[in-house]
Amino acid sequence: MELQQIRAFVAVAEELHFGRAAERLGMAQPPLSRTIRSLETELGASLFQRTTRSVNLSPAGEALLEPAKHMLATQQAAVESVHRSSSGEVGRVRFGYSHPSSRDLAATLVAASHERNPGITFQLESTIYADEGLERIMDGTLDLALVRWRRRPPLIAGRPVAIERPCVAMPSSHRLAGRKKIGVEELADEPFVLLPARPNSNLRETAMRLCLDAGFSPRTVQEAPDSQSISALVAAGMGVTITFDSVAAGYDSRVSAVPLDLPNEATQLHLAYRLDHQDAALNTVLDVAEAVLPTVR
Repeated sequence: MELQQIRAFVAVAEELHFGRAAERLGMAQPPLSRTIRSLETELGASLFQRTTRSVNLSPAGEALLEPAKHMLATQQAAVESVHRSSSGEVGRVRFGYSHPSSRDLAATLVAASHERNPGITFQLESTIYADEGLERIMDGTLDLALVRWRRRPPLIAGRPVAIERPCVAMPSSHRLAGRKKIGVEELADEPFVLLPARPNSNLRETAMRLCLDAGFSPRTVQEAPDSQSISALVAAGMGVTITFDSVAAGYDSRVSAVPLDLPNEATQLHLAYRLDHQDAALNTVLDVAEAVLPTVR
């Protein structure tokens, strides 16, 4: 059965008059009659009881009517779904981020998007560091990511949505915990707890670079897979860590964070996506992000 046949059958079944049904469908009556006869031939049953004065559904027509209406409704729903997808009203966005600061921003964007466009769903990945996030945007396994970079990579678009400044986190009982600022060189003899070298994290890279610029290589006594683990290890007295103020804000209450004396070391956190993407749902989410995650300078 073709949709044209089903549409013709439903029109006649509801109007019980070939002339009115033809007018409703915007066609002449003879082609409508031929369409109904073709459908009856295909099904091997008469769908209407016709007299010179009336048209009524046959038992076979009664049996077909509800399934036929369902077929038309399904077809219409499919068309509407395609239109909504093309307009960015529905779709899926794969969103990667890491660190407590990024999670708060991600939650803000996801909640606002859901409120404004409930047809868009998110696939969230919460352990995506800078290099991995950018690589996965490029290979198409992520659509959007919150990442840090010092220089924007080719084919990546994005804008800064947060500014972060380096600090040193240490147990609250540490001898330097009460200071207003600390020079990186003062940490030369301290044991460090850091993120692992792989996957590469901008946070670890920043810590290593700042230490090397200050004339020493950090003595790493323990690596930990995420900021929560680092927080717990620092709180337990295992060592100190260089992190960003936004990350340290989510650390254990037994940890103190002191700004590093580096006024020109602010880092921007970017909302990044592929420059040449053609995803309508992602465009809708980016429009929401403009409102709820404004650009920072």
